[in-house]
Amino acid sequence: MTETAALLLPAVRWHAEHGFEQELPRVERALALGVGGFILFGGPAPAVRDLTRMMHARSRLPLLVGADLERGAGQQFVGLTGLPPLAAVASLGEPDVVRQAARLTAREARRLGVNWVYGPVCDLDVEPDNPIVGTRALGADPATVAELAAEWVDGCQAEGVLACAKHFPGHGRTTGDSHMELPVVRAAADTLYAEDLTPFRAAIDAGVASVMSAHVAFPALDPSGAPATLSRPILHDLLRRQLRFDGLVVTDALIMEGVRGDGEAAAAVRALAAGCDLLLYPEDPEAAVRTLDRALRDGTLDAERVHDALRRRQRWAEWAAPAAAAIDGGPLSADAWGGEVAERVVHALRGRVPRLAPVTEVVVVDDDLGGPYPAPSREPFVAALSATGVEARLAPAPSAASRGPVIVALFGDIRSWKGRPGYSAAARAAVRTTCDAARAQARDAVVVQFSHPRLAGAVEGADAVVCAWGGERVMQEAAARWLRRQG
Repeated sequence: MTETAALLLPAVRWHAEHGFEQELPRVERALALGVGGFILFGGPAPAVRDLTRMMHARSRLPLLVGADLERGAGQQFVGLTGLPPLAAVASLGEPDVVRQAARLTAREARRLGVNWVYGPVCDLDVEPDNPIVGTRALGADPATVAELAAEWVDGCQAEGVLACAKHFPGHGRTTGDSHMELPVVRAAADTLYAEDLTPFRAAIDAGVASVMSAHVAFPALDPSGAPATLSRPILHDLLRRQLRFDGLVVTDALIMEGVRGDGEAAAAVRALAAGCDLLLYPEDPEAAVRTLDRALRDGTLDAERVHDALRRRQRWAEWAAPAAAAIDGGPLSADAWGGEVAERVVHALRGRVPRLAPVTEVVVVDDDLGGPYPAPSREPFVAALSATGVEARLAPAPSAASRGPVIVALFGDIRSWKGRPGYSAAARAAVRTTCDAARAQARDAVVVQFSHPRLAGAVEGADAVVCAWGGERVMQEAAARWLRRQG
């Protein structure tokens, strides 16, 4: 066991066939190494609870166990409450709803043994061609995003769970995905200070426990061209000195191409030297520890910088330690409040939505295929429609089975490694073909887009377009209920 291992947060993923079983040897090695925590992806809530109970019990350190829960605990863990994307919740214009969303997310996470939520997203939704922010943001206006981010932070941490403002100093102006490349934001420093940094200032003023760095270069803030994760001018001079942030600074995932130019181990050393305290998602923790220890011995890495990082990690892990005690055997049922909020954010973007027919055909156009991780199942939408009393049928195209409106379920969410925010030419053509076929049968075509409302401009031929914001189960089910109430 070596001290530097406490600065690592390896990933643990649920596998559809094997659950966590094949991950357990890696978890055991990581605990023996002395890592300071983990990031979790997926799994049924009871299985996750069992895993975290084991982690907390066997670790020699108080652990920080985190997860990406921007859209509620159900975003990752089956059986917990899924919530709409942050942009959708923010669209209601009710700060108290944002706060309640954060409290519910943190409460469910805490009972699962997860004591760190990687949210809220403090990036601004100001670039339509941004492939990775979009609906994940709380909006485009700096003052509004700042107010809502502070509400989210306060709500989350009121439940004893760390919040994380991301991705500093702002990922909103990129046109590249940092999972795939190193994006460069060429905005002037004045613009960044006046706009992009505003939500982060508000989060810091609200007492946010942690800030996640962006794998994005900002020449106006650091002419070297280094990503913020590896930039001392951005993390030390700006974040620590100017903004006076003394909480945890955590890297975005080290598996991402935006930071891996010289390899993962070299990035780990540079990130710590720049001002990061914790290293998220190293693929090879043992190699990272060897490299960090070597850098300490040869003076590449300053010992005092490492001790500062260890001190911060220990402080916040102890603050969150009661979350481990909150793990119990009680029910982890989802809260119906999330579904109610999801239904409230669904709305028509154009056209009149007609009443559904007793037999309603659904044509799915899925523009979220590919990438290293599967998209959410599309079955909940049809199942939820059927549960409202209509006979919903998946169809490749409009047929004689129904004379009512054709529903086109168009999935085009923000997804890592997708590389674009809009619909592909193939998806747009498929929608147009379906709408033309419906018109030829004298039927209405209603497109329900599970994506950002601004993408409706690319939808051609529809009689009506409905915004359902994102493709998770909660939004599919909410859209189905909303459709049933129309006409």
